[in-house]
Amino acid sequence: MKYILVTGGVISGIGKGIIASSIGTILKSCGLRVTAIKIDPYINIDAGTFSPYEHGEVFVLNDGGEVDLDLGNYERFLDINLYKDNNITTGKIYQHVINKERHGDYLGKTVQVVPHITDAVQEWVMNQAKVPVDDDKREPQICVIELGGTIGDIEGMPFVEAFRQFQFKAKRENFCNIHVSLVPQPNATGEQKTKPTQNSVRALRGLGLSPDLIVCRSAKPIEMAVKEKISMFCHVEPEQVIFIHDVSSTYRVPILLEEQGIIKYFKQRLNLPIDDQPSDLLMKWKKMACRYERLLKVCSIALVGKYTKLSDCYASVFKALEHSALAINYKLDLMYIDSTELERSTEAENSVKYHQAWHKLCKADGILVPGGFGIRGTEGKLQAISWARTKKKPFLGVCLGMQLAVVEFARNCLNWEDANSTEFDPDTKNPVVIDMPEHNPGDMGGTMRLGKRRTVFKTENSVLRKLYGDETFVEERHRHRYEVNPELTHCFEEKGLKFVGHDTEGNRMEIIELENHPYFVGVQFHPEFSSRPMKPSPPYLGLLLAATGTLNAYLQRGCKLSP
Repeated sequence: MKYILVTGGVISGIGKGIIASSIGTILKSCGLRVTAIKIDPYINIDAGTFSPYEHGEVFVLNDGGEVDLDLGNYERFLDINLYKDNNITTGKIYQHVINKERHGDYLGKTVQVVPHITDAVQEWVMNQAKVPVDDDKREPQICVIELGGTIGDIEGMPFVEAFRQFQFKAKRENFCNIHVSLVPQPNATGEQKTKPTQNSVRALRGLGLSPDLIVCRSAKPIEMAVKEKISMFCHVEPEQVIFIHDVSSTYRVPILLEEQGIIKYFKQRLNLPIDDQPSDLLMKWKKMACRYERLLKVCSIALVGKYTKLSDCYASVFKALEHSALAINYKLDLMYIDSTELERSTEAENSVKYHQAWHKLCKADGILVPGGFGIRGTEGKLQAISWARTKKKPFLGVCLGMQLAVVEFARNCLNWEDANSTEFDPDTKNPVVIDMPEHNPGDMGGTMRLGKRRTVFKTENSVLRKLYGDETFVEERHRHRYEVNPELTHCFEEKGLKFVGHDTEGNRMEIIELENHPYFVGVQFHPEFSSRPMKPSPPYLGLLLAATGTLNAYLQRGCKLSP
């Protein structure tokens, strides 16, 4: 097993996740089996109880793990399926060690950060690195490990110490450290500054880790003189300094790395049994990146949500839309609309914001209402859904978006004026969305319906079934506490809102489709989590096809994309 540790310096959010994913993609393109581990030094057990504004979206894995969004990057780039243990947190490690101590495994010894916590980290990494993540279920050959945060953070120290020890345990030819740093360019001088990188590398060395590669992030391409200066003052060869400037799409990053000789370096440094040249997989990435940059036709989608101030809150939704747009040769124009700004209360408080939000919604080619929790902004989402239904605008509702589509239909088509979800109004006389039997309102963490579950189509006359290749069932990832009340579904079906998919027992409503509408679809699951750059998610693809007026032609061709 070969281990590649990716650390970061100067600032967090520098792009370690994309760099780690891109390195994995390059090595996979050389025919190697690659897995990935993300280490988050926070004390939370997992990301499940975070506000999206803390660390971005919560990504859900097949096994129900609620993890950091970087694991979504790994899955999309590498086309693999990870597990919850591929996300290590301080909370998980300490919980594991404390449980062992309570069990008496340490035989009366004083339990300390060194060696017990550091040993637990190393043991976890070695065990998880062996778990197969590809469809062929073969053991990986390379494990890319991303250490979250920045070097010098107090909460990350035990992990840095663990890898300082681990480099000797694994042996030099099996362990490589890549340090990602920032090269800022102040507007006042316009000069690219190397001092932050020098200090960051010095701090890393002081903790016992020496970088094999220094990846320098910058806004603009870095000059050769800067590369030579970093090489000299950070004690590495010039070819060990890699530049990654801001690019038009993340698909370009693996190509930038490959162009700077990273395959040849890894082959020598880790004794890898590979050719110097990448395979067809990286050629496909090159073609995809070039195609992305040449797109001329634009499709605009309005994303109506409550966490619109930070794009990372809907990272997987954005990627799923982007994958679908790219598949049909359109450039995506994603317009984020704060759902509270569509509400009547905003019109009274700030009429400019209100009218701007409605202007965006009205000019969009399609409307998407993603998942979420809590009552804030739900009335605005209901307004957007009503607009999409009555004006025959293509619409996709995901999780809460589907539940609210049912609420909107009940209020405006069945005339149940107080219809609501029991999440927002526990005393409603028409509870069209109810809390689930397994939901325990005590603890918040891990109490939802999580992970990959099967959805069975109950009719052949379904747009989504055709988009999924006419399969009788699909398996998608879930993350929700509430669902449509199965006792009331017949009332909706009589009026044209069809529940075309349900769970294997037939009790949980999973997919809705509205008759006599170009595309009005709701799904209880989260299809964005399984979307891949070369395999777009069918519900999102359907939205883009409908928004561009090409859905019927696509279905008539037997769900084949035009060349």
